[in-house]
Amino acid sequence: MRGELPVMRAVGRAIVLALVTIGVTATLLALVVAASGHDPSAALRAMLSGSVGSLQIFTSSTLVRAIPLAIAGLAVALAFRGGLLNIGAEGQLLAGAAAAAAATALGVGGAMGRAGVVLALLAGALAGAGWASIAALLRRHFGVLEVISTIMLNFVALHMVSFLVRGPLQEPLRIYPQTAPFADGMRLPLLPGPTRLHWGVVIAVASAAIVWWVLRSTAAGFRVRAMGANPDAARVAGGIDVGRTALRVFLASGALAGIAGAVETTGVTYALYENLSPGYGYSAIAVALLARLHPGVVLLSATLFGALQAGAAAMQRDAGVPSVVVTVVEAGLILLVLVAERVHAGELRVRFIGGARAEPRTS
Repeated sequence: MRGELPVMRAVGRAIVLALVTIGVTATLLALVVAASGHDPSAALRAMLSGSVGSLQIFTSSTLVRAIPLAIAGLAVALAFRGGLLNIGAEGQLLAGAAAAAAATALGVGGAMGRAGVVLALLAGALAGAGWASIAALLRRHFGVLEVISTIMLNFVALHMVSFLVRGPLQEPLRIYPQTAPFADGMRLPLLPGPTRLHWGVVIAVASAAIVWWVLRSTAAGFRVRAMGANPDAARVAGGIDVGRTALRVFLASGALAGIAGAVETTGVTYALYENLSPGYGYSAIAVALLARLHPGVVLLSATLFGALQAGAAAMQRDAGVPSVVVTVVEAGLILLVLVAERVHAGELRVRFIGGARAEPRTS
């Protein structure tokens, strides 16, 4: 009975935190909508209707959008836990999507049947890891900050996709800037029922479980956490090869982002085209930060962001509120999370009028 109490408390805290997050999100949305001169109640009704209005809407719209956000969010969370500011999940996602499309162009799906989709996902993981390795090697051998290199590589990947869909991988008729539709063997199976939800949701949950287990229960995970806490202490006191560990974290993070791209093409779009990603890699940073880099919470955070994105279109259609309002709400959420962490850590200094300063107690 005593052993069950901590678990029950943890579950209770998680439920309270989820309810608070939803309430803060709704409040932010209402404030932003009101500031833009629209009706907050109509916007909230449209948002709920377009994201969780029914089981089919929830699974086919919200969860389908949450899948790439969750997998890419895990990629970002893993890198950040290791102290690596991988801002390149968007580029790594696009590289994975392009690799899956290239596997299709080689006729793998038709030759291997359903096993072809497994090879497509593997190609996506390898491509994402390879794309991330560029930034990792630049950091290790030339001291290039990964923040700069990963951001720049995002734009390179974006233009690489444009080149591929207008050149080597363009559909046979050369009319549209996209690849030919994927063969059945290159498509992730849909889950039973009237839904667009595919087996990518299983991949997302399994990825979260694996990342959580590795970070919590393995020596490799300990090295990642130690490096993220203090790389100098990890190197001197822990005898950890920080350079090699950083390279491995980069590769694993890129592989996850690449899988997100491959899942999106094999489970949703069934083709590669320009502007395939509506910024999933960038939103994944917000997903990871809101989850405080916890792999399990990333799934919940991704679902929240998926609901916001799914409801944004309905909000614009039914209430006349521009969908970009959702982007403002997402940014506001992240700012609130960062401020809350500072307050919790006792690092926030508040100055009162007259020069007096109130400092939180650290004891």
